[in-house]
Amino acid sequence: MGHHHTHDHSSDVKNIKAAFFLNLLFTIVEIIGGLYVNSMAILSDAVHDLGDSLSLGFSWYFQKLSKKGRDKTFSYGYKRFSVLGAIINSIVLVAGSLLILAETVPRLWQPVQPNAQGMLLLSILGIIINGAAVLKMKKGVSINEKVVSLHLLEDVLGWVAVLIGSIVMMFYDVPILDPLLSLLIAGFILYNVVKNLKASFKIILQANPQELNQEAIKEKVLTVPKVKSVHDLHSWTMDGNYHIMSIHIVLEKGITMGEQMEVKSKVREVMGQQAIDHVTIEVDCVEEPCELEDC
Repeated sequence: MGHHHTHDHSSDVKNIKAAFFLNLLFTIVEIIGGLYVNSMAILSDAVHDLGDSLSLGFSWYFQKLSKKGRDKTFSYGYKRFSVLGAIINSIVLVAGSLLILAETVPRLWQPVQPNAQGMLLLSILGIIINGAAVLKMKKGVSINEKVVSLHLLEDVLGWVAVLIGSIVMMFYDVPILDPLLSLLIAGFILYNVVKNLKASFKIILQANPQELNQEAIKEKVLTVPKVKSVHDLHSWTMDGNYHIMSIHIVLEKGITMGEQMEVKSKVREVMGQQAIDHVTIEVDCVEEPCELEDC
């Protein structure tokens, strides 16, 4: 078995932790501000942000858990808990976006004029706090971090819409602008959430990682001297970043144990160039039948 390339994700737990506390802090500010300006729209968003805080808390917990090494229960370690956090977070985002749509659509026919001045102040605060969190998450590479970043981007876009809407409504009587902007943002978020959910489920269902070309890998392995053929090649990913592969290689007849070790070493070198972290190589001799040869 080989471990060929590693990813430095030491900051991911800290990033999600920071996002959680920033989101929770602003939710409290939002509830107080919504009550102060008597805005149902802001209070509704505060409830949505409270749900965000809950899902971010789950993401933080699962990302931290994903750092645990292998044990008797999980022989590959806990990396996939990061994906579980992403799925939970995505489901919360979908539910929140659908609730916003359900609240917004009726307002297209019966728009409500909010307190524009209060909205303006809260929107500026919302952009600053949530924008800081987005910048914190910007370099995240795990799918969990990407979904958390999407959560925060949703909030930033929401407050940008509130800012634009509040400025316009301070000068013009166009209350329908608020629900129109909300619909655009909800549609954008749902599109991206579905894309992330699809990627998460592919990981759970052990699909071949998109960046690994199995046919190209087979061709490269066949260039190794004394390798006659390759079969039963399987690849999957633990969390979207840590890739695993198993492969059967058939060697020439009469090869010595020392030559076998040399061939396996060269095959591992090939794998090391293909973003594969964990490789299992099974060696078959040319005269040795393998029931998995057609797999």
